[in-house]
Amino acid sequence: MQTLLSGGRAWVVTGALALFMMINFFDKIVLGLVAVPMMDELKLTPEQYGLMAGSFYWLFAIGGIAGGFLANRFSAKWLLFVMALLWSACLLPVFYSSLVVTIILCRVLLGLTEGPAWPVAVHALYKWFPDERRNLPVAILGQGSALGLMVAGLALPPITLHWGWRANFVVLAAIGLIWAALWAVLAKEGPLGPDSREGMPAASRVSYRALLLDRSVLGCFVTHFFGYWSLALGLTWLPAYFQRGLGYDGVVSGRIYSLVVLFTIPLSIAMAGYSQFMLKRGASSKVARGRYLSCSLLIGGALFALVLVTGLPDWGKIGILALGVGLTPVVYSLGSAILAEVVPLSRRGAVLAINNSVAAMAGVFAPALTGKFVQDMPGATGYEMGFALCGGLMMLGGILGLWLIDPARSQRWLPADEIEMGMPAAR
Repeated sequence: MQTLLSGGRAWVVTGALALFMMINFFDKIVLGLVAVPMMDELKLTPEQYGLMAGSFYWLFAIGGIAGGFLANRFSAKWLLFVMALLWSACLLPVFYSSLVVTIILCRVLLGLTEGPAWPVAVHALYKWFPDERRNLPVAILGQGSALGLMVAGLALPPITLHWGWRANFVVLAAIGLIWAALWAVLAKEGPLGPDSREGMPAASRVSYRALLLDRSVLGCFVTHFFGYWSLALGLTWLPAYFQRGLGYDGVVSGRIYSLVVLFTIPLSIAMAGYSQFMLKRGASSKVARGRYLSCSLLIGGALFALVLVTGLPDWGKIGILALGVGLTPVVYSLGSAILAEVVPLSRRGAVLAINNSVAAMAGVFAPALTGKFVQDMPGATGYEMGFALCGGLMMLGGILGLWLIDPARSQRWLPADEIEMGMPAAR
């Protein structure tokens, strides 16, 4: 078994799933990258465009939770395959339709079908790596999202320039179909799953209510929610802050944003790798995962808040924000690893999905509240007030994480065979 897990197949699946998340973020950001030409052609007001852009999250959480429960019953390989097909189907109508209601419907359905993407991908990946080796693969999976933002920012504007904004949706649909075809041929279901062992009656009797009220599970939900707040803020307001708050032109602002995203990639992987190193050296999961991610959230939040309270030059503010953004993704990878550590396999897919769906609700609130600050306060102050609010919430999340997360205590749900089969008791 160990030979199989340490072989190349697990890393091939990791790379394919990172590409899956890259495509996922292509689809998320495409509407923002074509906003101006689309608004001009369809005669949309900013309010109408905002409604259209926000429609993506209307059913996102519902789709995420539903997908998680499906992941407990069906092969993760084929769930991911079907998701990729549905994404392509949701993108294509935008190419030929000029009806706002059609585009909104496509975005709603896209959000519904993309809701399960992260939890099901993590669930699939965990079937290839035992507990002590999960931090780094999940961190790599998460970097697919960052690469998606970077590549989309570089590739989609030239497509718009040469073939029009609608062509982007055809290109992205084709990419999704190509990935689905390759995945169907190359992927396999991992050996570490509930279908690989005989019977789990004790685990299957654990209620979702009991699991969701467990302190470690709640701690993961809280830290993920406040970590996602910073992600949503970065996607919606960080480029605008560089341009309208700090006064750079659009091209330079885009390059600064790309550099910030680029900075997060090696930092996130290094942080996840160090957590894994701590586990190998004998640190408890409470320390190497729970306290580690909570402290990362605390420090990242403090950096966000410093942008408002210090009179730094522009490069200092950009550097502080880049470091704050870079410290946050470890919360997603380590939090998922903790959930996989303390939740029975028969419940894992659903709990991972609920965790992601709860966090995604921050995407509804963070942009709107920051927008209120930007509207009411001139210059950079409104943006920086939004960053400071984000920082305060992140620090609150870090404190709660330090208090709540204790995997050893929470493993009381696990039957002995699960602890023996790749989910070792936390030390």
